[in-house]
Amino acid sequence: MKTILHKARTRGHANHGWLDSYHTFSFAGYYDTERIHFGALRVLNDDTVAGGMGFGAHPHDNMEIISIPTSGDLEHQDSMGNKQVIRQGDVQVMSAGTGITHSEKNKNRDQEVEFFQIWVFPNQKNVTPRYDQRNFTDAEKQNKLLTVVSPIGTDAGGVQIHQDAWFSLGNLDQDFRTTYTLKNKNNGVYAFVIEGDVNINGQLLNRRDGMGITETDSLHIETISPATLLLMEVPML
Repeated sequence: MKTILHKARTRGHANHGWLDSYHTFSFAGYYDTERIHFGALRVLNDDTVAGGMGFGAHPHDNMEIISIPTSGDLEHQDSMGNKQVIRQGDVQVMSAGTGITHSEKNKNRDQEVEFFQIWVFPNQKNVTPRYDQRNFTDAEKQNKLLTVVSPIGTDAGGVQIHQDAWFSLGNLDQDFRTTYTLKNKNNGVYAFVIEGDVNINGQLLNRRDGMGITETDSLHIETISPATLLLMEVPML
């Protein structure tokens, strides 16, 4: 087993006033040659957007873009005609494919919106752009690792992307123990602790810490405190 540890304090950081963003991997003005991507996982941004503010219309292509809000209401609009509000409990995916333009803004003026924006390299280029969004209740994620993202064409559950990748999300009680078995032993898993303290294969991870794990077929997980954990299993390119 090989691991790479990214403590929360080592992330890139940019505060633009209206946007406070932490970057696990190189993004915009933050560049680290050792932290470009983890396999097919290219971007993991931890964003807080001020009330009434947001990202104006901008283009993407050939990327799978996943948004996971943790508080507030994020309004999405795109060139495919979608206009949706994404809230805590929702997972949204946009396959940019041949090209798409979209905007994201905080729907509320009196509170911040917090969300994770995650980019995954696709396994097919120039696909037809697509949009999907699903809500997952707290009960569905309680003391289990619920599949919230899976490959297109599978019946694994969750929203689907053009990549052999599986994201799992769990709200776990203190002293909860479980084992995560990889879908493909050649993949790697990037574990990210949204809240709490978790021990994974002997490594203690605290709030907003991340760790990439490769060359293993399973993860042994034990929570030290109540925790919200995101696992991202991806091909190692």
